[in-house]
Amino acid sequence: MPILQLALDLADLERALKIAEEAAPYVDWLEAGTPLIKSEGLNSVRELRKRFPSKKIVADMKIADTGAFEVELAAKAGADIVTVMAVVDDSTIREAVKAGERFNAKVMADMLGVSDIPKRVCELKKLGVHYACLHIGIDQQMRGVSIVEAVRKFRCEIPFAVAGGVSEKTVAEMAASGAEIIIVGGAITKAAKPGEAAKAIRAALLSKKKFKVSEGTAEDADSLIRKIFLQVSTPNIADAMQRSGAMVGISPVVQGAKMAGRAVTVRTYPGDWAKAVEAIDVAKAGEVLVIEAGGAASGDRAVWGELATHSAAQKKLAGIVIDGGIRDVDEVRRLKFPAFSRYISPNAGDPKGLGEIGCEVRCCRQAVRPGDWIVGDDNGVVVVPQERAAEIANRAKYTLETENRVREEIRRGSTLGKVLQLGKWEQFFTKKSR
Repeated sequence: MPILQLALDLADLERALKIAEEAAPYVDWLEAGTPLIKSEGLNSVRELRKRFPSKKIVADMKIADTGAFEVELAAKAGADIVTVMAVVDDSTIREAVKAGERFNAKVMADMLGVSDIPKRVCELKKLGVHYACLHIGIDQQMRGVSIVEAVRKFRCEIPFAVAGGVSEKTVAEMAASGAEIIIVGGAITKAAKPGEAAKAIRAALLSKKKFKVSEGTAEDADSLIRKIFLQVSTPNIADAMQRSGAMVGISPVVQGAKMAGRAVTVRTYPGDWAKAVEAIDVAKAGEVLVIEAGGAASGDRAVWGELATHSAAQKKLAGIVIDGGIRDVDEVRRLKFPAFSRYISPNAGDPKGLGEIGCEVRCCRQAVRPGDWIVGDDNGVVVVPQERAAEIANRAKYTLETENRVREEIRRGSTLGKVLQLGKWEQFFTKKSR
């Protein structure tokens, strides 16, 4: 039976230890993750060794230089296994292995960044490395790189571990691949109840039940992206985009109505609603109309109203964003059609036909191209560049899952300030700003 390793990739030791306590009955090894070691130092390894004397402790140092010195430090802190980057110079790995022999610690080589994996595995074997780790990093996972696809192609001459997005659904396949060590992180550490999550993963490992994983089509990809965007909030997406992408000055007309879809763009002149209405016939089901209509300078004339909304709803459009005015909002709200606008006015303009459909527009300070993803909810609207849609969807979901874990800790009696250790970090920033 493969070894189940829990990666504690958190920034706060107290939180990591609480999660470890809950999950410990169902995992074999405990890992002080790289973020934890960088944040709390090797004291994280010492505390894990003290709290869990019967468990193997892994120090995910990701050593890049001074192999002997850093392995010695980790081993003296209580680590049984220490990681080194496989891409570094052979001398660093050789020294790490020698130090491991002196201080009774094994060395695991992390394969992140290795281009010729078979060749490097052969070299690692000669260097005396104990384990190779096939690792799909979080940033790679956000781009859609799958550990399942990677492990199916992986061949290794030494005992190996797998890490990167392993969950209850994929753990059996990881075991079937021949991996000696299966490393699970977020599926446990971000769970509201880490103990139950760890128990479920252990049960899935024992059951050996595999879930079918298919590549899918472009249409399937869009459906998945839309599904995720509708699960998360626009603040989640803005966080995933490093606080960017949010439209400024736009408000929801219908509270509680949410939308997500690719943009069909329209540029029209203030009060000219012809192109906005014509775009309804151009757009496909599930798409969002984004109308640049003069913004705050468009006066009191609306370019959208009741009849346009009925038409859009009939075609099953996902919603509409107007950098300008809308009217007949009572009917729009009755239809519960997702609509977002800069302002509301009873005055309509005239259908002069000026403008164009399918061009790049600038809506509420955000550039929008045809095909970009538009997501709206009660918080506002965000624009996601189409080439990053899958990545941002995954990052937003990751953000939501992290928030769910924090919410559970608050529910158990903590506070946001305590969970995030704000006082601890404020000391640094206060000193830095002086």
